[in-house]
Amino acid sequence: MVYAIVKAGGRQEKVSVGDVIFVNRIDGEVGSNIELTPVMLVDGEKVKTSAADLDKVSVSAEILGDAKGPKIHILKYKNKTGYRKRQGHRQPLTRLKVTGIK
Repeated sequence: MVYAIVKAGGRQEKVSVGDVIFVNRIDGEVGSNIELTPVMLVDGEKVKTSAADLDKVSVSAEILGDAKGPKIHILKYKNKTGYRKRQGHRQPLTRLKVTGIK
């Protein structure tokens, strides 16, 4: 089985061909292809981690669309002062489908 660890959206993800992953928002049109930076490649028994080997490897992905992460509730409260603050946040994400590891 061939898989790669790629750097995408400030995090590292384990991907193989056909996987759909969510990463932090990436600018681009739906259907366009992007290249992801590999950190490690596993090809059966061979593991490649050196920079010289990874320069030859390319991981391509297709942008499927935008999405939002789960809602995070932020509550601030101070006792005996009447101070309360309530906020929410949903992280903007992009759905990617890995199309090739070469």
